[in-house]
Amino acid sequence: MIHTVFDKTDKGREEIATRKYRLAPRLRTLLVLIDGKQTGGDLLQKVSGIGLNEESLAELLQHGFIRSVSIPAPDLAAQPTAAMAVAVPAATESVLAEGQSQYLAIYKFYTATIKSTIGLRGYGLQLKVEKAASVADFRALRQPYLEAVHKAKGPEMERSLRSRLDQLLYLEEPAPSTTSINLHAAAE
Repeated sequence: MIHTVFDKTDKGREEIATRKYRLAPRLRTLLVLIDGKQTGGDLLQKVSGIGLNEESLAELLQHGFIRSVSIPAPDLAAQPTAAMAVAVPAATESVLAEGQSQYLAIYKFYTATIKSTIGLRGYGLQLKVEKAASVADFRALRQPYLEAVHKAKGPEMERSLRSRLDQLLYLEEPAPSTTSINLHAAAE
C-alpha cells in the first residue's frame, strides 16, 4: 500500500534557515513540522488549532516550499523494530569500541539516545548526564532515563534501550581512574 507524505524542498529548508522568502508565521510553523514522514492529515491535526487547513498545505506546495512524496505504507507490526534501529547509535552494536572506556561509551549512549528518543523534553536529563563524573553517577540516571523513554516512545523502545544500556552500565569495571572528567571533556 502507498501513501503520500510531505517533505521540504531546498527552498523550504532555505526559508527555515534564513527566512529569505518571508513566509507568514503560521505557514512557517507548518513548514517546520514537515519532515517527510507525516501525511497531510497527520500534519493538519497538529496545526488545526491555529487555523491552518488543506489550503495552507496547498499554498506551501504551490510556492515550492514542500513536495509530495509517495512512499510504501509502513508495516505496523514491523514499525517498532524499525524505530528502534534508528534510535540506537551504532557505537553500542559492540559493547565497547576498541580503546573506548566504559564511562565514555555510556556518556555517548545517553547523549545520542536522549536526543533521538526524548528530544527537547530530555533537556534536564541531558544536563544530568553532562554533570555525571563516574559510572556510578550514570547508574543513578538509569531509572529516570528509562521512564522518560517509556513516556516518549513506549515500552518496546524502553526494553530495547534498557538492554543496551544495561550492557554498558554493568560491564566489568576497570580500575579506578582519575581521568573520568578528562574523558568527559574529550567527548564534547
